[in-house]
Amino acid sequence: MSDVLAQLQRVLEERRHADPQSSYVASLHAKGLNKILEKVGEESVETLLAAKDAERSGDTSELVYETADLWFHSLVMLSHLGLSHEAVLAELARRFNMSGLDEKASRQVDS
Repeated sequence: MSDVLAQLQRVLEERRHADPQSSYVASLHAKGLNKILEKVGEESVETLLAAKDAERSGDTSELVYETADLWFHSLVMLSHLGLSHEAVLAELARRFNMSGLDEKASRQVDS
């Protein structure tokens, strides 16, 4: 599956520098981080709503579709900030031998 992410990363990098008039990805980059974050937020909400609908109906097709949009726009966000999916995968790999509760506790700042 990481081959799909690597291929998408290459496409995103190519299109980042394309003509914003002919590339959706380039148009997002041209509009800046705030527009990209707006899209990530929009796709997050749509994913949440699709999950609620999937729970009620049992049909998960819209949830998969919206999650793909969320991941796509998240990858555009990472790309805009000079990061790739590899940074996220490395962080997930780091957490493999750690309890989720321990990982969460490690991020909490002492008050």
